[in-house]
Amino acid sequence: MELNYKRPDGMARINTKELADAFIEEQVKELQAQIGDKKVLLALSGGVDSSVVAALLIKAIGKQLVCVHVNHGLLRKGEPEQVVKVFRDEMNANLVYVDAVDRFLDKLAGVAEPEKKRKIIGAEFIRVFEEEARKLDGIEFLAQGTIYPDILESDGVKAHHNVGGLPEDLQFELVEPLRLLYKDEVRMVGDALGLPAGMVYRQPFPGPGLGVRCLGAITRDRLEAVREADAILREEFAKNGLEGKVWQYFVSIPDFKSVGVKDGKRYEGWPAIIRAVNTTDAMSATVEEVPYALLHHITNRITAEVAGVNRVLFDLTPKPVGTIEWE
Repeated sequence: MELNYKRPDGMARINTKELADAFIEEQVKELQAQIGDKKVLLALSGGVDSSVVAALLIKAIGKQLVCVHVNHGLLRKGEPEQVVKVFRDEMNANLVYVDAVDRFLDKLAGVAEPEKKRKIIGAEFIRVFEEEARKLDGIEFLAQGTIYPDILESDGVKAHHNVGGLPEDLQFELVEPLRLLYKDEVRMVGDALGLPAGMVYRQPFPGPGLGVRCLGAITRDRLEAVREADAILREEFAKNGLEGKVWQYFVSIPDFKSVGVKDGKRYEGWPAIIRAVNTTDAMSATVEEVPYALLHHITNRITAEVAGVNRVLFDLTPKPVGTIEWE
């Protein structure tokens, strides 16, 4: 089957399993020819794009691929563990796991300005990745999860997603097997490669992770509250049929408290703000009409189970005028 992955209007897209299988077969041959017996380095975040790249490269070159997963403490509940389970335990990948939680949170302490937080997270990630790269011998290629919209939007480099800014003595030849695919096609390829549905259909997640959902200066206790409240929201949406229906849903927690009542006494706690939106292009977004009974149940769970939270709010603002993320 001959495939054409150029993206002008009217060109064929991957919209069947057969086409996904054909793409994989073609890419495996191309990757083997490009890489030979050399080693490839990949920053494996656990997101859709990097996970599909990892699975594709494992199929093509096995342990010649070295995956580096940096846990910066800003991932959702269970995500670092899922990366280790899927890639190291199930796919037998050559995976380097880096626990950099304290390092990142120490760097972010007291920083409230959103763009400054983003820059710290991005710069620190590059430093950690560089340090790990220098420990490895024989790396000649750098794999990235660049997809076609990245090329359209930013000439192929998306700073919050792909590894950029490495020093000149660590310049590698790029391997970008998904660079001509749209996100829906990437998901089909991930399905065909046997990745778990929870990873393939993972909802969009910002590069700085929960760092932009723990609003203002990040503290460890409030970050943990964001993580736990978000886990409850995701669990309840999955149970109630909203997981595949709503494009993006999450919890943000601001850096202020309000008075509440617990065990008959007044106490101060944070509000947890639920956001649930649908969009086709992320340029505009509508708010999902979540059933009131479900919101009531989620509120009861979050206020009962998440330390420090005493209110739950639902954000009714579309984009525009609001953005999808709060920061």
